[in-house]
Amino acid sequence: MKFIADLFLFACLFSLFSCATEPANYGNPVAQTNIHRVELMPNMPQPYSFLDWKKKARQFDEYVFDFNSKLPAGPMIWLDNNRRNLPQQTFGLFTAVNDVRQGAEVNNGEFHESLTSLSALLGAGLIGIDKTNQNGYNFVKMIQNYFNRDNGWNIMMNNTTSEVGHLGGGYGRDWWYDVLPNVLFYNVCDVFPGVENAEFIQRIIAEQFYKADSLLDGNYDYSYFDYGQMKGMVNHIPLQQDAAGGHGYVLYAAYKKFGDPRYLTRAKSAIEALNNQRESRFYEVLLPIGIYTAARLNAEEGMNFDVRKMLDWVFEGTKSRTGRTGWGIIADKWGEYDVSGLQGSITDGGGYAFLMNGILTAMPFVPMVKYEPQFARSVGKWMLNNVNASRFFYPDEIPDENQWLPGMRGYTNAIIAYEGLRLKDDMNNPRLEGVHPVAIGDGPKWHKDNPKESMFSLYSTAPVGVFGAMVEKTNVERILKLDCNITDFYSDRSYPTFLIYNPYEEDKKVAYTPEKDGVDLFDTISKTYLARSVTGTVEIGIPADYSCLVVELPSGVEVEKEDGKLLVNKKIISYE
Repeated sequence: MKFIADLFLFACLFSLFSCATEPANYGNPVAQTNIHRVELMPNMPQPYSFLDWKKKARQFDEYVFDFNSKLPAGPMIWLDNNRRNLPQQTFGLFTAVNDVRQGAEVNNGEFHESLTSLSALLGAGLIGIDKTNQNGYNFVKMIQNYFNRDNGWNIMMNNTTSEVGHLGGGYGRDWWYDVLPNVLFYNVCDVFPGVENAEFIQRIIAEQFYKADSLLDGNYDYSYFDYGQMKGMVNHIPLQQDAAGGHGYVLYAAYKKFGDPRYLTRAKSAIEALNNQRESRFYEVLLPIGIYTAARLNAEEGMNFDVRKMLDWVFEGTKSRTGRTGWGIIADKWGEYDVSGLQGSITDGGGYAFLMNGILTAMPFVPMVKYEPQFARSVGKWMLNNVNASRFFYPDEIPDENQWLPGMRGYTNAIIAYEGLRLKDDMNNPRLEGVHPVAIGDGPKWHKDNPKESMFSLYSTAPVGVFGAMVEKTNVERILKLDCNITDFYSDRSYPTFLIYNPYEEDKKVAYTPEKDGVDLFDTISKTYLARSVTGTVEIGIPADYSCLVVELPSGVEVEKEDGKLLVNKKIISYE
């Protein structure tokens, strides 16, 4: 195929754009491996527009953490003084706008979800908002009430108590809901280090996951795991073998943080269990998180996990009738809208995508290319589609005729997005007959008294800061600059690293401004310098339908080769 070019021709292409001829040989260019379903996605998604994700993330934080908001929807936050698990005050955020099950005066003020709150803290922290000291509150400390020690599980969970766990959102019965809060908590702790009691909780979580993986011993064929009894459980929910990905991630992060080799042993064991699956068991985000962990273990620990196979499991989706059938990455055009790159059900009503899922899948997949650079082109192309289509969840980014609540964008000033995007309406609205796609949400289905505005989802919008921190536009439309370090948690991030994909059929020159003046720009895909001693902005060349992985290095410090790796100042910048 055209993107797997003759290596000599490929090297020559890059030399045309390099600012200097390089006599040194830093190794062969990295031949790119395609992901089949990404090849079904357009290089030029339509209609295209770049959404200012950082602005959306700042607006989200400003609104949802305002106890006295005067927006028509009203405040989205309240204080919870029940002191569950820890002797301190915590807070709750609505899952969906004005969900009748939630709020300070309903269900004792205790029904709120950690996945919303943790995602909101993580996104805010990534764009530089200090959530440890905001309007007199340390929200990062307050989040610790989700550490469920009262029930004996001793992990972060989606609610603070089982007394509200039955109301929705998954608690003690649905494995991904019990594992993902721990993944997000570890990430929040990396963004906000040194918060009182956080390391203590992280250590206990690691011990719980260590014990769980030891007892599971490679068999993750369960609906959930009782971390109190240390016992796998089966109920009406499909078996969730991809929980091994979440276990592996947390254990590897714990190993990087605490240096305990026991955690490394069990991280490898958990990812081995994931790798040994015979088919996709993909649902939500734990498999992508496990794939990222597999990539790091391959690069940093010499493992040989099959990342390509597992990437296909995500993109092609779950086909097993005993799993979450149909869950995968959408590659399609709905009406006049390219919606490729979004994550959700490929089959439900012809397709049902969710904003949160696409954002949280980017969280592990973009940094993954540092460790498995052969997927740089595919990830870059997927992200172009994902980022563009994700804006359609916002009521100010899709026409009124394509959304369930036309004219209500001012209700939250279009800060809160719809939960989902469907190929077609499934709630019998005559106005939407034959309309594709439809911005919609499940909120009104959760409770008979839920208002129509509960289609607007804080739960889905909360991680918007991941895109806000990761995604930047360049001077060339559709060419994005993706920060590969921003969500590469518990890793060495000595040198800024950016993925840049050129979707055009011709080579393009892109204006590049480094984080600091006086750096050299080295591309770990072509293994060449793109520019030396950069001050201000410089043009770099990106070949047609290809990606660069640009590392900003101290000017004048040469790249060294050692055992197939490339190093600068003893820091690895490229794994072979």
